[in-house]
Amino acid sequence: MSKKIINWFTVIVWLAVIYYFSSQPNLKSELEPMWDLIFRKIAHIAEYFILAFLFLRALEQYRLNFRNLLLVTCFLSLVSAGFDEWHQSFIAGRVASPLDVGIDSLGVLGFMGLKIAEKGKK
Repeated sequence: MSKKIINWFTVIVWLAVIYYFSSQPNLKSELEPMWDLIFRKIAHIAEYFILAFLFLRALEQYRLNFRNLLLVTCFLSLVSAGFDEWHQSFIAGRVASPLDVGIDSLGVLGFMGLKIAEKGKK
């Protein structure tokens, strides 16, 4: 299998993982409510950090300049976050929250920041 196919396949698999968790009517844990909230928001950040990494890895094959690579990665990641929240609006026990898209964007922007810092060191 070609590297291009594998890279896009991993993006699709990760989007499916996100979709699966978004389809669960209740993801609350047995933790104290404040800790439950904190860990769920950290999970949002981590999910979208990983998604941005996977999108960037798949897009690198198209020889975009660094700026455009980051812009397309950021755009696709944030559109995915928006669609994920929209999807949640159809799940009993879940609500769509623009705040969660903002939290997801922290993961995307964190990854972007690391890539920019890495590029600056070269």
